[in-house]
Amino acid sequence: MQKLNFPDYSFRFKNSENNLLVFDEIRKKFVVLTPEEWVRIHVVQFLMVDKNYPKSLINVEKVIKINGLTKRYDVVVFQPNGTVFLVVECKQPNVAISQTVFDQIARYNLTLKANYLMVTNGLNHYFCQMDLEKESYLFLKDIPSYNAITKSS
Repeated sequence: MQKLNFPDYSFRFKNSENNLLVFDEIRKKFVVLTPEEWVRIHVVQFLMVDKNYPKSLINVEKVIKINGLTKRYDVVVFQPNGTVFLVVECKQPNVAISQTVFDQIARYNLTLKANYLMVTNGLNHYFCQMDLEKESYLFLKDIPSYNAITKSS
């Protein structure tokens, strides 16, 4: 798999029925290693290892309903009180981060109402802080660590 713009993490792999699988710590199972999954598992490690978010507050690949349509988000981080703190949209490395991708995560966030958004293709990462009242976002250099959000709440 392609080297991504994340620190190096160690992952568990196995082969099954001519597929390479990687262990997803959040879903607690091996999943087929696709280019998007490669980005997603790096994001999860980034959140747990570098940003200190507890595994128990991270959710991966869950279904949500948006305007009657069934969609699936990539990664969500909850606050201890159960509200959504961060929504992450992952794309495979060869997919450019475009306005369409930001529109997609913005639609998800109309339902999820997260304070922060992250969009990544593993090579380029974009972080935003939401202003839910004004329905706008401010680009940031990074997202806060878990320690920073628990001190401010």
